[in-house]
Amino acid sequence: MRVGAPRAVADLLVTAVPELRDRLAEHHVRRAWTALVGTDVARRAQPKGLVDGCLTVVVDNSPWLHELTLRVEELTARLHERFPAVRALRFTLGSLEPAAPPAPPPHARSATPLPAADRHAIDAATSVIPDPTLAAVARRLLTKAWQASAERGAER
Repeated sequence: MRVGAPRAVADLLVTAVPELRDRLAEHHVRRAWTALVGTDVARRAQPKGLVDGCLTVVVDNSPWLHELTLRVEELTARLHERFPAVRALRFTLGSLEPAAPPAPPPHARSATPLPAADRHAIDAATSVIPDPTLAAVARRLLTKAWQASAERGAER
């Protein structure tokens, strides 16, 4: 069996299911929309769908529809530069979908401080690593592992 370089899961999915190519490109465009077109445009227009390289954009009022139609070449070039799958833009008048609520912050647990004996054991184990950056990383990993182990032991 021949093993090649690692590939992104998205590339594998598109290879296995070619219908996903436009959907995946559309998803990436939606995520980067505000950064690509600016906040003013993003408040008034949203990407709706990507079919055969044509991105349909819904605009919430006629003046903005006219403005974006005049800027179609600039916006298409900007989108195509970042997402080659986007080759054309089509603007339509319609209502915008409400913005998704921001994701809640991850649940932060306060780390249990390690006893001095454990800290000394970790320092002794990492002191043999000659590279200071690698030693610091190993120290952090060992500390987190020992803290997690101590928390699991406390829960039982």
